[in-house]
Amino acid sequence: MGTGTASDATDGEAGLLSAVGAGDTVLVKRLLQEDSDPGLREAAFCLAVRTYAGDIAQLLLQYGADAGRCGPEELLPLRDAVESGSPALVEALLDQRIRGRYPQTELLEMRDLARRRHEMGAGAELRRRTGAEEALVHTRVQDDEYYRVGELTLGGRSVRDGHAAILTDLEELLGIRASFEELMARALHHDQDHTAWGRATILLAHRRDRETWEAAAALRTRPGPSHRLFGAEVLRLTHLFDDSDADAFAGPALDIFTDWSRTETDLAVLTEVLNALGEQADSRAQEALLAHAGHPDAGVRRMVAAGLGGWRELPDVTDRVRQALLVLMTDVDTAVRRDACLRVAQGSDRAPVLVEAMAALLGDPDRQVQVAAVHGLALHNDERCVEAARRLRPPRPGGCSEEHYLDAVWRYEWRRDGS
Repeated sequence: MGTGTASDATDGEAGLLSAVGAGDTVLVKRLLQEDSDPGLREAAFCLAVRTYAGDIAQLLLQYGADAGRCGPEELLPLRDAVESGSPALVEALLDQRIRGRYPQTELLEMRDLARRRHEMGAGAELRRRTGAEEALVHTRVQDDEYYRVGELTLGGRSVRDGHAAILTDLEELLGIRASFEELMARALHHDQDHTAWGRATILLAHRRDRETWEAAAALRTRPGPSHRLFGAEVLRLTHLFDDSDADAFAGPALDIFTDWSRTETDLAVLTEVLNALGEQADSRAQEALLAHAGHPDAGVRRMVAAGLGGWRELPDVTDRVRQALLVLMTDVDTAVRRDACLRVAQGSDRAPVLVEAMAALLGDPDRQVQVAAVHGLALHNDERCVEAARRLRPPRPGGCSEEHYLDAVWRYEWRRDGS
């Protein structure tokens, strides 16, 4: 850590707190990974909440901040968090260690407030508050680690449009079961990467009941792609989250997605369907993926690359799967090459031709593909991974996933040397 700006913050309290104050999520994460003083994390959490940085507040909770050590006067009132429209901020304030501070009457009031803001629309409420007549400025912002929301600015004030997600969260906390149709309506008001969409599909998938399954499956025939996309995601997650021994949704999911993959024309929906097939340990799913290996859309090919040949439960990998992966590893699209290489790296097929294909990618112009190739060679116990890892530049700050892949090299050396 250096000195100066928030991105070069000094060690200790000034470093972490100034990074939080500046909203520098990358630096906050790096400081936490470097084992900054645990005693500062609660102070940093309080600051993150007071400055409406819900994503940073959640990051601090993940790294051990104890919200229960923050007094109520040190935190933002729950009403202000709901008004802000940031689901991440509300979720941070509803951490299980401080959730008991809010009586049910207050939670019900906040549920009603979130519903009013959702129904009115964040933009209309912001215009009412400011009285300004100029055009709203609308941007997309990362609200938490996984999802984005819209942020609207007018008259020097800003609000996020995550009230539908906040409403869903508060209903779940209060034990109120919203209907499939209402949750879908909240989601379809936004894009797939919006928190409201994610909250709705995850909640419905966790219900794992026949009524929800049938409602989602019925969307397959809807003319609107967004309805079909929503249905496909609910079905995929329902099977993905079913960790019971019976795995009751595996067969129905395989049947519906295998058939669906033959007819779907919308790229986003087809990508979701292929994603679901890649999560199925069944030869029929592999055949359905193979049918799209030469698709003109790179996103579709990437999903094929990620789903082929990854199941050790299946019998010997077929020549067609191996050949498809070899072609995908030379794809014109960087992400397709990388994902195909990672699939080969982690798969059960140890054919020499695949090892040589990974070795060829050590000279790829893209660093991510090179890292995938090094990772793959290490997992396949190929000595070339050691020198290739040395030739790579040091990982970029915050590149924890890259470090994870490169850790495979020292594990290979440990195995090689019999340590």
